[in-house]
Amino acid sequence: MAIQDNQQIEIGSPYNLAVKAAYELWREQHLSRELPRLSDLLVYIDDPYQLSDVEKKAIVSRCDNFNMVIYQLNNPEIQDKSLVHALGKQLSLVNLDANLRSDEDSVSSLEVRNQAGNQYIPYTNKALSWHTDGYYNYLDKQIYGIVMHCVRPAASGGVNSLLNPEHVYIKLRDANPAYIEALIHPEAMTIPANVEAGKVIREAQTGPVFIVKDNGRLHMRFSARKRNIVWRDTEETTNAVAMINALMADENNVFKVALKAGQGIVCNNVLHNRTAFTDGDGSGRLVYRARYYDAVASNEK
Repeated sequence: MAIQDNQQIEIGSPYNLAVKAAYELWREQHLSRELPRLSDLLVYIDDPYQLSDVEKKAIVSRCDNFNMVIYQLNNPEIQDKSLVHALGKQLSLVNLDANLRSDEDSVSSLEVRNQAGNQYIPYTNKALSWHTDGYYNYLDKQIYGIVMHCVRPAASGGVNSLLNPEHVYIKLRDANPAYIEALIHPEAMTIPANVEAGKVIREAQTGPVFIVKDNGRLHMRFSARKRNIVWRDTEETTNAVAMINALMADENNVFKVALKAGQGIVCNNVLHNRTAFTDGDGSGRLVYRARYYDAVASNEK
């Protein structure tokens, strides 16, 4: 899916800083929807391999409104990984991102495991800081959609916090439009090269934080990591990043969920984190994660 040049955002787009009317209308529509509660996001599913029209529309409408949905299988014993592929396909999520630790089917089994080479935190029981998935990817391989399905929860911990990037955009733009200008700059954020055993696995990636895709969707690349992130050295960039971190730290802005067995998250790659967790004596926490170069199909025309 192509990415617009952030300096050529369409005149009628709410993300065009030069035109306030479209932004004000979009802002009003967004702010009419308060921070969601679980009851706002939860959709029950009978058969993940064959969504009913009602179930599909409910999932898509929540992604349209909040960029995220929590689903609950009515039969949590359905746990084959193929359900992730099937669910994604029905929501127009088909182009999977095959990352370094994903399984052969390009879906990652997130659980505590021994890792050769670089140690990746999703495969440990440590806390994951705030980020959007694939912020380090090439700009033409951005992650727009995610499905996460919980097979086994942790004995304790493993709570996800989620924050809609559209909410962050509004807060930043209302505070100072120069913050948005700084974050759509093509050199706003640089991720240094990923080197393993002296071999470059991925070259350094430089790009904007906010990207407007060619279908008008807003996409965000971000990581709250203190190391291995190089921010453009301007006052506006520094202040904008500080404000994003403050927004994420304010629990009034975030939705929290500890997934149970048979529950999952479908989202348009919202900001998210994960607390540390502890496994019990039996089998540990297992979550299937699929990352896509597609966003969830929209009901909006």
